[in-house]
Amino acid sequence: MTSTNDLSAFLIQTHSLPPNSLRRLSTFSPLGRRRSGDDFPKSNFSAAYTSSSSTERQHIRSEEKAWAHWRKLKQPKLIVAPMYDASELPFRMLCRKYGAEAAYTPMLHSRIFAESTKYRSKEFTTCKEDRPLFVQFCGNDPEILLEAAYRVESYCDYVDINLGCPQRIARTGNYGAFLMDNLPLIKSLVTKLATNLTTPVSCKIRLFPSLHDTINYVKLLEDSGCSLIAVHGRTRDERTKERANWDAIKSVKSSVKIPVLANGNIRHMDDVDKCLEVTGADGVMSAEALLDNPALFGGFRSGDWVAEGDDWFEDGGVDRGRLMVEYLKLCEKYPVKWGIIVSHVYGMLGKWFDVHPDVRDDFNKEKELSFEYIYRMVDRLRARGVQFPLYVKKIRS
Repeated sequence: MTSTNDLSAFLIQTHSLPPNSLRRLSTFSPLGRRRSGDDFPKSNFSAAYTSSSSTERQHIRSEEKAWAHWRKLKQPKLIVAPMYDASELPFRMLCRKYGAEAAYTPMLHSRIFAESTKYRSKEFTTCKEDRPLFVQFCGNDPEILLEAAYRVESYCDYVDINLGCPQRIARTGNYGAFLMDNLPLIKSLVTKLATNLTTPVSCKIRLFPSLHDTINYVKLLEDSGCSLIAVHGRTRDERTKERANWDAIKSVKSSVKIPVLANGNIRHMDDVDKCLEVTGADGVMSAEALLDNPALFGGFRSGDWVAEGDDWFEDGGVDRGRLMVEYLKLCEKYPVKWGIIVSHVYGMLGKWFDVHPDVRDDFNKEKELSFEYIYRMVDRLRARGVQFPLYVKKIRS
C-alpha cells in the first residue's frame, strides 16, 4: 500500500496537470492500429505543467462537462453495481424493471476484450433499453485499456476503470485495488482514456486505510480526467461483513467537484435514503443485496428486513418465484452462459432451497438443464405451500 508520504509527494508533483494535456484525437482506431499522437511522459510528469490560471480554467471545463453529462442521463440515483458473472444483461434488465436507473456490466478483462472476438461476443451484450450503462474494464496497460474501450464507447455512457477489486485474482493480475500501490500507473490509465475517448471515464475505487490518502487519491483521479467516482466504503482488506464507512464517502464527496456514487450497506430503500442523506452522494450502488432481491430498488424488501409483527409492511404481490420466471424469460431473449443462470437460481431461490433441500439436490444432480426444467422447479416449490413474499411499506392515510 502506498504510504502517505509517497502519495503526497506524487500529488505535489502532478496535481496541477490538466486532464487534456494530451492532444485529443477524434478518429476511430480499429483493433491493431493505434491512434498516433503524443504519449504521456511517464518519467517526467512536471514536463506538462501549464500556468495555474490555464489549469484552473481547464478543471472548471472538466467539471462542467462531467455534470452536463450526468444531468443528460437524468442523474440516476439507483444503480446496479458491477458483479462478476452476475450483472449481465438479463439481470440488469430485471433490476431496471424494478426501479434501477443505471447499471454496470460485469468486470471485463481489457487485454482479452481487445484481442478476442469470441470473448467480446460472449461477455458483452447490451440492447437499446440498457441505458444508462457503465462498461467496466480491469487492466494495467494504458494502450490495451484504450483499445478495449474503443470497442464499447458507442454503446455505453461511461467507460469505467476497475480500481476496487480486492480478490486474489486481481492481486495476481495486478489490477483492481492492487493498482493503489502504483499511483503513476493509475494516473496514466485515467488520462489515456479521458484524452482519447468521446465517452466519459469513471473509476470505481476502495478506500485507503488513511482518510488523508483517500482524499488525495480521489483528487488525483479528478485531476487526471475522471468524470465520476464510485466509492466502495471499505478498504481492499475489508470484506462485506464489515460495515462500509459512509463518513469516508461523505469526505470524498466534499473533496471533489464531480459526481460521486456510494457503495456499501445498501440492503433496502431505507438504506438508500439514509446513505444519500449521510454521504451527500449523487447515487447509490447495490450488489449482493440485489442478487437476493432484484426488486430492491422498486421498494420491495425480503422478510429478513421486516420485523415479525411489523404492521408497517405488507405483502407486495411479488415473490422470488415470480422474479425467477421473469429473469428466465429475459435469458431466453438475451442468452447467457448456463453457469450465470445457475448462480442466479441459487441467489433468488436459496431460501426456498433451505426449506426444501430435496428440490435443491435434484437441481444439483440435473445434467440436462433447460428453461422448462427451472420453470417446473418453481412450480414444484410453490406447490409445497411455503412462500417467501417480498414486502412493501403500507400507504398510510
